[in-house]
Amino acid sequence: MYQRWPRLTFLHWRYDPQLIRRLIPEQLTLDTAGGAAWVGLVPFEVADLHPPWAPSLPWISHFPETNVRTYVRGPGGQRGVWFFTLEADRLPAVIAARTSYHLPYRWASMRVWESDECIRYTSERCRFFWHGHTDISVKPGEPMMAGQLDNFLTARFWLFSTRGKRVYAAPIEHKPWPLQSAKLVRLEENLVQNLGLPPRRGEPLIHYSADLQVKIGAIQRVG
Repeated sequence: MYQRWPRLTFLHWRYDPQLIRRLIPEQLTLDTAGGAAWVGLVPFEVADLHPPWAPSLPWISHFPETNVRTYVRGPGGQRGVWFFTLEADRLPAVIAARTSYHLPYRWASMRVWESDECIRYTSERCRFFWHGHTDISVKPGEPMMAGQLDNFLTARFWLFSTRGKRVYAAPIEHKPWPLQSAKLVRLEENLVQNLGLPPRRGEPLIHYSADLQVKIGAIQRVG
């Protein structure tokens, strides 16, 4: 699949690795930085979504999305992303991703817009799924040079999923993130809280990216 990710914000918090380890499959290794596991809340837009053999379509190919994630290593040592949940505003995309990539997508009513130099993201899960919502506003800042931790949290080139006891992976290809600093203006959510973790502590580490072209490869069984 080819797609673009405009108006993307990374919000990250540190957690005790033991708390996160129990939430990921035993076949994967928790990837840590600075002695901590990291949980990310990532709202953005998907645009120009299409397979290699077809063009993007006006409605189905552009929609908001939000994911909650942590970072892992696969059986072969690949550094990638483990998703706790992915919220998307298009039911066909939710069904397709759950079926083909075995990812825990959930259908939600979502919106992304700009106001007073801020980007605001709202999401409310549809009634068929367990309740979950977000209301996030950030103010993008100046371009930044990515350091070691910035790359650890954003430069991930594999995604992992499971079906039963089988582990699957798909490659993610993109250029280096054009990262900017950002200021948190509003944060109301229960997606992270729904994981059963202790309340978030402190302000999140924030990154913003205006746009990025991405290719996601075919899923494959690993391990």
